[in-house]
Amino acid sequence: MKANLLSSLILCSVLAAPLSAQAEDGGMTEAGRQIFNHNCTACHSLEPSKNTFGPSLIGVVERKAASMPRFAYSEAMKASGLTWTEDNLRKWISDNEALVPGTRMRHVSITDQAEQDYLISFLRSLK
Repeated sequence: MKANLLSSLILCSVLAAPLSAQAEDGGMTEAGRQIFNHNCTACHSLEPSKNTFGPSLIGVVERKAASMPRFAYSEAMKASGLTWTEDNLRKWISDNEALVPGTRMRHVSITDQAEQDYLISFLRSLK
């Protein structure tokens, strides 16, 4: 009986872990996923090695800009020297053309601070 109780408790803990992780960030990651789906999926993949019109965004946070293999970056992006820190991601999603003049990415203009927080939370979760 004790073994069954212990097994049940372990199973409940494992099943509840994703829910508690989502609750910890107050749903920010899920809100960010929705923003991503609305603004980014036409050009960016969530598969690690699948580049489309834009590069895959798996592992983008803290990644060096223009570093995804098999993607044809603009000369401007290659010369930018950027690392995708939270601060640089904010600048990029609010006005990418100001951050890297000559980039080929179309201007997205997500300027709302909360939406930026949500999107960055989602991007951070992509590993």
